[in-house]
Amino acid sequence: MKTLVFASLTLLMLAACDNPDQQSTDSPATEAPGNAPSAMAYTLLKDYPHDTGAFTQGLVWYNNQLLEGTGQYGESDVRRVDLATGKVLQQTANDSAIFGEGIAVLNGKLYQITWQNKIGYVYDAATLKKEKAFTLQTEGWGLTTDGKELILSDGSSNLYFLNPKTLTETHRIGVYDHLGPRSNINELEYIKGYVYANVWQTDNIIKIDPASGRIVAVADLSDLKNKGGIQFTYDGTGPDVLNGIAWDSANNRIFVTGKYWPKLFEIKLDQ
Repeated sequence: MKTLVFASLTLLMLAACDNPDQQSTDSPATEAPGNAPSAMAYTLLKDYPHDTGAFTQGLVWYNNQLLEGTGQYGESDVRRVDLATGKVLQQTANDSAIFGEGIAVLNGKLYQITWQNKIGYVYDAATLKKEKAFTLQTEGWGLTTDGKELILSDGSSNLYFLNPKTLTETHRIGVYDHLGPRSNINELEYIKGYVYANVWQTDNIIKIDPASGRIVAVADLSDLKNKGGIQFTYDGTGPDVLNGIAWDSANNRIFVTGKYWPKLFEIKLDQ
């Protein structure tokens, strides 16, 4: 889910930094595999400027603004962003030894997880002031909330549910489709009772039933970069993979972007 820090280290980072946590054991599916997921069509509605210095790891719509979590050592932070201009209005940087990952907002608190640091942070969502740190038992990749618990991914086929007060695991589910467990689950967003997730190294967004772990639908956004006029170099000097999903529930809007992308897109999914 991470990619290179320097162009010359591309292959090394893909092998060492982007693989699922090898210590994490995939949880068994709670149901039989069943039918293949249905296809979700998407429509590109609008595009907005996005900071090309943002290695996007988490994206949340909160109080009519975007909150974004970024990654890379020496670059990671949490920030408040103006949608119309892409301007960073406020940010709190992480220590240079931290590789930031997904974020979620619950009960006025912004939660941020980290990749292999095995640590997470709690901020005041209004001020981005850091309040405390907590321990993670796995790698951190994506984070969202169903309004009651936090939901975390670690690159395996698992989704972990955390008590927001104790920040400990309450249960986990195994994510699967008709072919079996589905790993590389990355950035997460909870939309209308389902968990939507980027799948690292793909242009797909999957729709997961959080009760069973079954993938019920898949959206292929492989032509989004062409529609949006994004030129990819794949050498670490320009835009990287699709990552980041935010849901504006009040206006029924979905926003997506990617690591170092110059644009953020408003899309409609055939849900």
